[in-house]
Amino acid sequence: MFLADLCVKRPVFATMLIMALVVVGWFSYDRLGLDLLPKIDRPTITITTRLAGASPEEMETQITKLVEESVNTISGLEELRSSTTEGNSRVVAVFALERDSDSAAQDVRDKISTILAKFPTDTDPPIVEKFDPDSAPVLGIVVSARRDQREITEFVDKRIKQPLETINGVGSITFVGDRKREIQVILDPRKLAAYGLSIEQAKQALARQNLEIPGGRVTYGDSEKVLRTMARIRTAEDFGTVIVAAKGGAPIRVSDLGTVVDGTEEPRTISRFNGQNAVSLLVRKQSGTNTVKVVDLVKERLGRIAASLPPDYTVQTVRDQARFIRRSFEEVQTHMILGGFLAALVVLFFIRNVRSAVIAAISIPTSIIATFSIMRALDFTLNNMTMLALSLSTGIVIDDALVVLENIYRYIEEEGRTPMEAAVEATREIGLAVTATTLSLVVIFLPVAFMQGRIGRLFFSFGITAASAVLVSLLVAFTLTPMLCSRFLKVPDTNGAHRKSKESGYFRTIERAYDWLLHLSLRHRAAVLLLALLIGSSTFWIYGYLGEESFVDDDQSEFEIFIQAPEGSSLERTDRILRQVEQQVATLRGVQVLFTTIGVGEQTAVTDASIYVGLQPLREGTELQRILQHLGIRKLLGQPPLQERDFAQTDVMRDARRVMAGYPELASSVQNLFASGQTGSRRHPFQLILRGPDLEGLDRYSQLLAAQARTVPGMLDVDTTLARRKPEIRVHIDRDKAADLGVGVDSIASSLRTMVGGEEVTRYKEADDQYVVRLRLQDDFRKDARVISELYVPSAKRGLVPMNNVVRLTEEKGPNQIDRLDRERQVGIIANLDPKLAIGDAVKAMGPKVAAVKLPPGYSTRYLGRAQFLAEARANFLIALGLSLIFIYMVLAAQFESFVHPFTIMMSLPLAMPFGLLSLLVGGYTKNIFSAIGILMLFGVVKKNAILQVDYTNVLRERGLPRHEAVIKADHARLRPILMTTISIIAGMLPIALGKGDGSASRAAMATVVVGGQTLCLLLTLLVT
Repeated sequence: MFLADLCVKRPVFATMLIMALVVVGWFSYDRLGLDLLPKIDRPTITITTRLAGASPEEMETQITKLVEESVNTISGLEELRSSTTEGNSRVVAVFALERDSDSAAQDVRDKISTILAKFPTDTDPPIVEKFDPDSAPVLGIVVSARRDQREITEFVDKRIKQPLETINGVGSITFVGDRKREIQVILDPRKLAAYGLSIEQAKQALARQNLEIPGGRVTYGDSEKVLRTMARIRTAEDFGTVIVAAKGGAPIRVSDLGTVVDGTEEPRTISRFNGQNAVSLLVRKQSGTNTVKVVDLVKERLGRIAASLPPDYTVQTVRDQARFIRRSFEEVQTHMILGGFLAALVVLFFIRNVRSAVIAAISIPTSIIATFSIMRALDFTLNNMTMLALSLSTGIVIDDALVVLENIYRYIEEEGRTPMEAAVEATREIGLAVTATTLSLVVIFLPVAFMQGRIGRLFFSFGITAASAVLVSLLVAFTLTPMLCSRFLKVPDTNGAHRKSKESGYFRTIERAYDWLLHLSLRHRAAVLLLALLIGSSTFWIYGYLGEESFVDDDQSEFEIFIQAPEGSSLERTDRILRQVEQQVATLRGVQVLFTTIGVGEQTAVTDASIYVGLQPLREGTELQRILQHLGIRKLLGQPPLQERDFAQTDVMRDARRVMAGYPELASSVQNLFASGQTGSRRHPFQLILRGPDLEGLDRYSQLLAAQARTVPGMLDVDTTLARRKPEIRVHIDRDKAADLGVGVDSIASSLRTMVGGEEVTRYKEADDQYVVRLRLQDDFRKDARVISELYVPSAKRGLVPMNNVVRLTEEKGPNQIDRLDRERQVGIIANLDPKLAIGDAVKAMGPKVAAVKLPPGYSTRYLGRAQFLAEARANFLIALGLSLIFIYMVLAAQFESFVHPFTIMMSLPLAMPFGLLSLLVGGYTKNIFSAIGILMLFGVVKKNAILQVDYTNVLRERGLPRHEAVIKADHARLRPILMTTISIIAGMLPIALGKGDGSASRAAMATVVVGGQTLCLLLTLLVT
């Protein structure tokens, strides 16, 4: 080949060419970001609207539906979901991956601005944010001090929360366990009645007498001054001096009607870290941003802030998502280095020449490092997919160099050529075959890279990275490898160096055994073909035994217990129950951290809680350190032993479920911290969505479906997302009596909201801060329905009227939350899955059970979550497989200038499939997106052997050898390179297949297919081809 000839004659040019790629790659590596997965988060915009006191049905009708209707017309919208609770509407718009989040957010703001006039009076302006409220926090920050909780909250808000919110990529920071300062004006209804005053008069007085309004400008000749009315209250105590009314010429002040308390807001949330109360912050990132980068920026600034805090403040971080990502990256990095080292040893094992081993091994780091520059140019990150592509490529990138090297070595040994001549002639002879094998691998990766949707985005970087590494290895094989061979390989001496490298010892034994089997198979072609057909047909039998999954759950050394107390429980009761659960969970094996939260966020009730459980790390130290420990070197050096957890995270989760079984009154779910970052119901592996028009019908049919799901073995924590009906005291107004007495319906509702619920009536300004001033009645008159009915409301005819004259109170139950999906009411039937039950099997099992419920017209079901992702992946992989086979045929047809020879080579592909699937079955893995990629890779690796055999057979036929003799000679000549390339691939992937560290489960599935399938089908393909 021209390139090999040029590089052999100009070694400096060849060296500088590859060095240029390595240098650029080396500098690109430091600039690559680090994340768990590629950016598959769809742009997500959240619209939050509040209307104090409004019921869920009212919020849905008057706000949620209006927002959905306006946002639904925006281009690129893929999913529209909403959640409506008392006084709160949250609409989440999810856009296509191609949409820019900034432009999508602006489009949403423009649409919302057109409907503001349609919102009810007193509705707060909608808040539009670029994050998914259902996403898991990427970091928790726990702050504790021996101080009043109000003081800690205010300190944390100013010194920590506000500075962190300005960091690029931070979506939101939520307080948990906080106690914000609040000025409470607490009135006595008896005193109000005695003075003949209503709560509305007190409300108006507080709002009107706490003002600071500009009065214009005053001009004196050449000077000008601003006129301001200074009526703002200066101290909290001064609210007691506000005059509400005057009776008999004497003013009636707030202090005459009740008290003013400079206190805290009513507690609705609790945070606890390892049993100790604390104030916590939950940090969520913007959709589409890099998790590790956001966490690093937050922790960096947090470190600077913590250094300046008073000494009694303690700041700790918890549930750090970046920690698992880093550990996973370190593991795969170590596996890649070990794989490269083992692949290089294979060369030494077969050729028994150190120089040859070094020449071949150089292709591994050069190809991998050079690929970093392509990753940088395409804005890829170092994530599980790109690192997996590089790791699996470790054994593959050496193949081209091995084949070229072996052929050069054969020319030197068998034909007595000089290294310079052999480097050029041998590379020219094998060049087209090597090119064909490499391109046939590339055409497998490229369809994977261009799959559609989220699965396409997930594997785009994988396919491009793997294809780039293989193409760079081809360049190295045609430039650096022949140049190094021409300079460093030596002509064998006359004492039989050839016998030492190829004919002596173990290889001679292998070659003789293969020769016997080859002649036997050629004499009994029909039997061999029948055996091949039987093995190929076993694919369908093995396939049926494998479960089908989308993702593989990794042991992350952490999980979460979601708990819902009985509806109507107070914060105190929920807290009391959670303390009991904590005490039991803390005794489970391996538990090191407990982080409890109750009532997180605006829409979360005091009955909703979670316990984050942090476990002992799966393995301590790096792979190298663990190897040194197994060899006893760490002990000799006096270093402490590295700990390794001898039980799985799923074992502890099973124990946690046993703990929760002791609390039948609680609804609970023990869940993984899912890699995609989803929380709440959307994080459950199994999600069956029921849609329909009526809440009562949704409740009834969802319970029937949930009951059916509980009958499926392996489905755990089965529940529905329909919030349990909340106890309510409903106020029924007698409109005729109210009209006769001059009492307005709006006056009744407004008075009740202020008296019982408390209402923000104004703001108290102190220095640069503003605090809520809340007006309400004393607690004794707010917590008893019988007392509430005796309160007074204003009347246009009679001053004050007892409420029981115009209203009737009843105790009923109403919806706590209304969920909608794509503008329809929906309820989810959700469940966790036993590790032995794959999502595909769960969906298959639920099919007849859903049909048995016989839903009426207007009701429908659909799967979300992993089942939806699995269906998307299945369709994409079928297309990718078909395209890969077509492209492989095209490359081979072009290579051999034949329409028939490609079929000869591709006959080996069906033989690889059953062995790959059998490896999954024996290893306890499922069919998933990672093992599917492994199957495609196995196809690419297996047909490399056939290409080498067929190509050299054709060369010998052209030289005049009969077909039978050409087949025998070609198979013998290519046996060693085939064994070397096959075993080097197996050696390169073996650390990944056997890895037990963080994030190893998903990687192992892919590597197991290639290692097991290649190992088991090697002999058969050598004979059948």
